[in-house]
Amino acid sequence: MLHHVGIEIESSDVERAVEFFTLLGFERVQPPPALAEGFTWLERGGTQIHLMHEERPTVPERGHLALVVTDFEATLDRLREHGFETRSGREHWGAPRAHAIAPGGHRVELMAAPPQPSGSSRIPLT
Repeated sequence: MLHHVGIEIESSDVERAVEFFTLLGFERVQPPPALAEGFTWLERGGTQIHLMHEERPTVPERGHLALVVTDFEATLDRLREHGFETRSGREHWGAPRAHAIAPGGHRVELMAAPPQPSGSSRIPLT
């Protein structure tokens, strides 16, 4: 299970990013006191996104977050209604996908469903 991902973001983009991720089902949660300054945390179903406030954030050109969203079309509609652009992606694994750019510039892949696990490609943990 992936617990969290941390992404750098300018302080001026934080509130709009919170709005974006809230539309994807995340809720703002309180970080531990030692991490409260300079961080904004969001959580959905035990997975967190940590927005790390930076003056000059690093935003990878191709790196991205991929999120499975419930009610795919309604989620895309909600994002558009709030002024966020989405574009269709190629369908993989028999399910539609789309892409959006979160405030701060990070790419977010939106998936209607995850791929089915493939037992043959798993690397055993030792």
